[in-house]
Amino acid sequence: MLIGIDASRAAIQKRTGTEAYAYHLIQHLIPLTADKHQLRLYFNQPPAENLFPSADHVEQTIIPFKRMWTHLRLGAELIVRPPDLFFTPAHVIPYSWFGPAMATVHDLGYEHFPESHTAEQVRYLRWSTRHNAKRSKIVLADSLATKQDLIDFYGTSADKIQVVYPGIDPQLLDEAPTAEPLKRECPYLLFLSTIQPRKNVGRIIEAFVSVAGQIPHDLVLAGQTGWQADSILAQIEALPEPVKSRIVRPGFVADDEKASLIKGASAFVYPSLNEGFGFPLLEANACGTPVITANTSSLAELAQTGGALAIDPQNTAGLAQAILQVLNDEGLRNQLIAEGTKNLERFSWQTAAEQVLSLMETKIG
Repeated sequence: MLIGIDASRAAIQKRTGTEAYAYHLIQHLIPLTADKHQLRLYFNQPPAENLFPSADHVEQTIIPFKRMWTHLRLGAELIVRPPDLFFTPAHVIPYSWFGPAMATVHDLGYEHFPESHTAEQVRYLRWSTRHNAKRSKIVLADSLATKQDLIDFYGTSADKIQVVYPGIDPQLLDEAPTAEPLKRECPYLLFLSTIQPRKNVGRIIEAFVSVAGQIPHDLVLAGQTGWQADSILAQIEALPEPVKSRIVRPGFVADDEKASLIKGASAFVYPSLNEGFGFPLLEANACGTPVITANTSSLAELAQTGGALAIDPQNTAGLAQAILQVLNDEGLRNQLIAEGTKNLERFSWQTAAEQVLSLMETKIG
């Protein structure tokens, strides 16, 4: 079987959740398909050298195009040289492709919190998600929460949706046990994701301010700024000293710096309002850092075995209390760390790739 895969998102240098998903899944599909199938990876720009391992069964097709690459240039390529199956792990199926297809839907957070996106973004996300769900023979969902959202919002058949849990960055798993914790003058609480309202950063700041007089910790808000971040930056700027100076923003964190930053934190605070899958939660589990997260969306699913302390993400007072509890209760901290390590056993890119390939072969191929 010739499997065509949109690899354009995997080639982005500063990868966040969906781009990392595409990159790691393709990395693990390549050895699994050797001697069985052909892979054709599509790029909208030349990928970094050695982005993926070279192999006889893997073809890299670079088809640059300035605008509407997916629907015009990639769509035309699929018609001229059609694969037996087209898979998009982090984007949308070209409008002109009516052949066998599989797509991953990562989350429908825009339906729960449309105000966290522009009106144009919401319209496109609604169209592209419906389009992927309709055109796919099999829809992959990152979590049971995302599967239920597809059913509830778009009426997608439950039989058509397959939940395949993503894994965690193998580099982080290798580095976490031996990483030297980041040393700062003050101990710190850590948030690491995109800085935007949907991630509940405003309430994290409010909760920190309410307990700042009781703890010696700084609050590190790490990650690149996203849409509507101005309101969060203004919130920080309006704070009085000295608490304002205790909120630190280091910006985007490279993959090779993550383990030290997470491992050095006293607690990882991640009460996002809605997530299709919470990679940062698992990254903190891997680094042995206790996690405070939300009891909603996929985060409740990831924390259900005890890998994190789950709280109501819209209750600022409850979040503040959870911070104090984790910092002051050594028994709870040790429990969260131990259960977090055990929690990782449920998530593997090798397992994810095996499940995806099995679906391609049995449901489509």
